[in-house]
Amino acid sequence: MPYVDGFLIPVPQKNIDAYREMAQKAGAIWREHGALQFRECMADDVKPGVHTSFPQAVKQEEGELVMFSWIVYESREERDIINEKVMNDPRMKEMMDPATFPFDGKRMIFGGFKMIVDL
Repeated sequence: MPYVDGFLIPVPQKNIDAYREMAQKAGAIWREHGALQFRECMADDVKPGVHTSFPQAVKQEEGELVMFSWIVYESREERDIINEKVMNDPRMKEMMDPATFPFDGKRMIFGGFKMIVDL
């Protein structure tokens, strides 16, 4: 069954183009190293909830949008191999410096998920 890394990221609206450019470069590298899919989605119909929501999860601030992203792999084992290759890829070095992120990396939420339904 496929394995998925998921991400929620608050991005200032003024940095959307820079974020998209960074995501396109990173996505190409992930795909080159074997990821099956790389998706980046920008909030369009996402409202704060009563108890919890995407905006609340990332402590969304004024002028920010939530990005919902995922990477699909053949398996967790493949994910671990691919992520090691990606993190060691010299093209990723400049993108991995938090000082150059077009978002607040401290409020990024991420994790790995076992897929239980794949239709």
